[in-house]
Amino acid sequence: MQTDFHYYATYCAAFLAGFSHEESFDICYSAQFVDWCSRTYLSRLKAPLAAATTQLQLELMDAGTDSVGLQDITRIWASFHFLPRDLYAVREKCSKQYRNKYRLICGPNGELVGKTVTLAKGKSLQAAGVAMHVIADTWAHQYFAGTPSLVINNTNYHFYEILPEGDRKIRFRHSTSLPDDTERSIYTCSLFQSSENSIMNLGHGRAGHLPDYSFIRYRYLPAWGDYDEIVKDNPSDYYYAFCQLIYALQYLRGERSSFETGQYALETAAPYEEKIRLILETRKIDTCEEWAAFAESLSGQKIPDFDRSLYEQEYLQADMSARDDTFIGKFILAALAQKSMVTNQIYLSGSLLAGFSVDYADKGFRGISDFKRLVRHMEKEKNHG
Repeated sequence: MQTDFHYYATYCAAFLAGFSHEESFDICYSAQFVDWCSRTYLSRLKAPLAAATTQLQLELMDAGTDSVGLQDITRIWASFHFLPRDLYAVREKCSKQYRNKYRLICGPNGELVGKTVTLAKGKSLQAAGVAMHVIADTWAHQYFAGTPSLVINNTNYHFYEILPEGDRKIRFRHSTSLPDDTERSIYTCSLFQSSENSIMNLGHGRAGHLPDYSFIRYRYLPAWGDYDEIVKDNPSDYYYAFCQLIYALQYLRGERSSFETGQYALETAAPYEEKIRLILETRKIDTCEEWAAFAESLSGQKIPDFDRSLYEQEYLQADMSARDDTFIGKFILAALAQKSMVTNQIYLSGSLLAGFSVDYADKGFRGISDFKRLVRHMEKEKNHG
């Protein structure tokens, strides 16, 4: 998903869930910030590098594809953008190495979605925003995995856009300087690389930005799918994603006693369903304008454009002992907690694709210095709980 959904639509979901304008802004800002918090950015702030929630293209180009490099990539992309649906999925007649990658395929309503939401319960608004980003991406990025893999993430020439007047074959190109052409179904994707672990085979790169567009419906053959066709209906998926955000945020706010996967706040969204579906069906690669107008109609407040630097000075000017209490500091704690949880769950499933892990919430510090901050914060919470 893109800024239109992670930022503006998340604001709308938070406001409909009962949060104030100010709280909804903090949540949606944090959700969008997940796509910006790279090691390059954190290094400039002298912040913990382990809190990175994304990787810039230049960072990925320099990333190693040995086991250590692949583990680092997987920790970031599986934790925040391609949350695995089923870490214990059964796959017959395949190697353990293939099965471990197959189990990282992203999708909504998996066990880790529940763990992501409950992890944010009672925590900061920043933690809520991180969780909302993760949940939203499970709908947009389903059928792809957050680890470089040709045998999982590759697609082929069988790729068609489903249109009212009939299906149209999608043509892919590799020129990043040209925008996607929605009128002729010409889209940019990553360059084919036969190497299994090439960075070009990370996530939905081989399908370009199609998974991130709310308007598109398409059918294709995923590499892992035994030549069974997958049909993706983004307008429908995105609507359920939006209603699930409302449902999750109502739980985090305390209006619901529990969070269950497969449940949606359809009744809350019902008065606005026609408007929301109209936005989702708008055939544009960027619907920020439409979502922003809807947000303003809900709260009566203008939503400022996303500004990555908005909270930088607060963080940089704070004493080291007080940085955890700043906006970025709270986001960092939430990011560390989410990454720790997902990495630990992957490790417990018997896979080392995200590296060795212990449960920091339960066992405490075990040797990664950047996580000391998370552990200290957890200990402080326990002492004041």
